[in-house]
Amino acid sequence: MLLLRAVAGRRLPPLTQLPRGCSRLAAGSATPEGQPGATPGGQPGATPEGQPGATPGGQPGATPGGQPGTTPGGHRGAAPGGHRGAAPVLAALLGIGAVLAYGERQRRSAQAAQAPPSPPYPRYTRAEVAQHRTPRDRVWVTYGTDVFDVTEFVELHPGGPDKILLAAGGALEPFWALYAVHSQPHVLELLRDYKVGELSPEDAAVTPGDTADPFAGDPPRHPALRVNSSKPFNAEPPPELLTQSFLTPNELFFTRNHLPVPSVEPGSYRLRVEVPGGRALSLSLAELRRRFPKHEVTATLQCAGNRRSEMSRERPVKGLDWGIGAISTARWGGARLRDVLLAAGFGEKSGATEDWHVCFEGLDTDATGTPYGASIPLKRALSGEAEVLLAYEMNGQELPRDHGFPVRALVPGVVGARSVKWLRSVVVSPSESPSHWQQNDYKGFCPSVDWDSVDFRSAPAIQELPVQSAITEPRPGAAVPAGELTVKGYAWSGGGREVIRVDVSLDGGRTWREAALGPRPERGRGWAWALWELRAAAPAGTRLEIVCKAVDSSYNVQPDSVGGIWNLRGVLSNAWHRVGVTVTP
Repeated sequence: MLLLRAVAGRRLPPLTQLPRGCSRLAAGSATPEGQPGATPGGQPGATPEGQPGATPGGQPGATPGGQPGTTPGGHRGAAPGGHRGAAPVLAALLGIGAVLAYGERQRRSAQAAQAPPSPPYPRYTRAEVAQHRTPRDRVWVTYGTDVFDVTEFVELHPGGPDKILLAAGGALEPFWALYAVHSQPHVLELLRDYKVGELSPEDAAVTPGDTADPFAGDPPRHPALRVNSSKPFNAEPPPELLTQSFLTPNELFFTRNHLPVPSVEPGSYRLRVEVPGGRALSLSLAELRRRFPKHEVTATLQCAGNRRSEMSRERPVKGLDWGIGAISTARWGGARLRDVLLAAGFGEKSGATEDWHVCFEGLDTDATGTPYGASIPLKRALSGEAEVLLAYEMNGQELPRDHGFPVRALVPGVVGARSVKWLRSVVVSPSESPSHWQQNDYKGFCPSVDWDSVDFRSAPAIQELPVQSAITEPRPGAAVPAGELTVKGYAWSGGGREVIRVDVSLDGGRTWREAALGPRPERGRGWAWALWELRAAAPAGTRLEIVCKAVDSSYNVQPDSVGGIWNLRGVLSNAWHRVGVTVTP
């Protein structure tokens, strides 16, 4: 009764607001914040009013009666940690809370038992579900034995409305198998809000299509790769391995896959090449090797999303969380695309095709059979200086499966998304590739554009990439010994623009010094990166903010911060790269 009088007229806090585990607190123990005597606000001895030792009355050590250190009965007591009066009060409060919570649960259980049962969901056949394929007819899908009306979600789908409409009128399983991100509890919870029915028993017993793991045939990968997504597989080498050699070992070359890796039998492989006038050429792998002179080029490939993680720290973006490793360099061998197009009957001097494109399609497909595709301007494909290849070798070996076996496009100086892997067709066309990845992805926008206002048709597809550099050693947050510090990294620019200088700062950009560029096998042909190094004194007990920026042969230079180049897809991230380290004695 004393306790009830003490709290009379007060509203008891909900049980969920009490600190977790507080019923197990003993005298002198730490609170949930981990500090002795700390309250949920995180201050030692502070009550909800925020004053050390204050009770609801607001006075240090005062009880509801207003006397310092007194219990409801008027006697000076002790709280936990030497004040013994509060522990029984807390226990009693918890006891009341438990009783009230138990009573509420019992009440709700009784109400649920008395309420009439919810009407069962209507049942539909798969044929009835298939009639709902467009927003006008409503968009229905199935998952398991449940039927969902996702019409209102179509425009909200993170992958775009086109992607979710591929499953309209059918099952989600074949599509979700391609993108493992869907198999998460919060996605299923979201889906349940759109349930409108259940499949008829006859159709529920039939498994829709082949739901076997489409990635089961993917090749093995090197364990050193840092995986950003496993299905499809996307991974980058650790920075400290990235610049150990000028050519990136095939096993450590960054991997960017959009779909499952196709399994191709080299003996039956055919590449179809189509040019205007209905002329076409079909080539086996052996014919491609035999009929056309082998040409080799050392070129760096970089994903448009390289260093996206830095943009996501500025503001959230959509895309894989790439670090600085979505870039690698190899020596590529294959037939010049120019030679193959001419052999197919293309008239090189035809003025009518000046603004045309070359469209590539791969053998990697989604659940509907739609392949990955991209395109480049025809004038680049025909240029002898551009050195575009139909590549079948990588660092002197046949292409690994992850990197396009048996044949891939290799477009030096251009974003990696255009170097389509596992090529099945090359088509000269008056229009860009209609592929989603050409039309609705890999484009940059103003920082003010968001997903409610973006119009992908308003921006050109990324081709040549801007100048880029990054620090690979030391690693961020490292403790380095005092003395001579060695800083290493890479630098590269798109369009064949050679890197002519890399500037490095140890004080966040206030002062600069020029790094030494490593040897490059092909000077004057800036398809490949430059590796650089700077050695400088590192005084003990200091903290260094190392910054790098590259300058290319057109005197393009990297911007100093991400804010001005931020975009909703997190592409084209090339601000000054920064690494903080501490110098130990």
